[in-house]
Amino acid sequence: MVRTAQERVVARVREAEVVAAALSAGRNVVLEGPPGTGKTTLLRALADGTGVPLVLVEGNAELTPTRLVGHHDASRVLSEDYRPENFVPGPLTRAMTEGALLYVEEFNRVPEETMNVLLGVLSEREMHVPRFGRVPARPTFRLVAAMNPFDAVGTARITPALYDRSCRVAMGYQDEDAERAVVAAATGSPDALMSRAVRAVRITRDHPELRIGSSVRGAIDTVLIATELAVVRGSTEVDERTGADAALAALTGKVTVSDGLTRPVEDVVSDIWRQAGEELGKP
Repeated sequence: MVRTAQERVVARVREAEVVAAALSAGRNVVLEGPPGTGKTTLLRALADGTGVPLVLVEGNAELTPTRLVGHHDASRVLSEDYRPENFVPGPLTRAMTEGALLYVEEFNRVPEETMNVLLGVLSEREMHVPRFGRVPARPTFRLVAAMNPFDAVGTARITPALYDRSCRVAMGYQDEDAERAVVAAATGSPDALMSRAVRAVRITRDHPELRIGSSVRGAIDTVLIATELAVVRGSTEVDERTGADAALAALTGKVTVSDGLTRPVEDVVSDIWRQAGEELGKP
């Protein structure tokens, strides 16, 4: 199981081992890290390696307890009244009855009342659904919650009670060599363009005018767009203008400017692209 995860997620040996051990020990897991650090890929690889089903849920303000647990089919209730047969299970019910990993993305965007439902399940390993009955969790059922600790807009505070019933694994950005390997695997691009794109996204993460930088997806998009843009412009190589235009398209929507910034984000990204080139010895 761990070997499979290592093959699919670059430079995540330690995290793969720890998450695999926690799940095997019957623990729930909270994965904390910015977007693009391989949280979902890691978990999919671990689930595939064990043959355990994976139920994916997108966390947001619309994830009510009813959407998570399930509901009775209204049209059938009118003709049949409430029966177990007309209950439509939600992702939590499916995960519990299948013994699956319930993976909730953007967990800190989930409403508090929905978190309380999950907390009860983690405590009791079962839940009672009105007009349906008791739902026990199979032994392999686990909750894996993922969240971006740097994004505080529209998010809720995770309660100590949930952390107490889970194990926390932090997943930061990989080093530059690992990110180049990720981009190379995704794009098969020339080394110079790939290296510059990776350097640019890494600069965004510590730039004084940006509150949140780009994930490695910004480098992947830059390379893919630049390669196609060169073809559109009738060239076999990515020149300076083409690379800069690709970086603008790929990165301006993936970064968040600092409060009070007066100049356009396009100017910031253009400066970052030039800086990346200078640091790598490009014109």
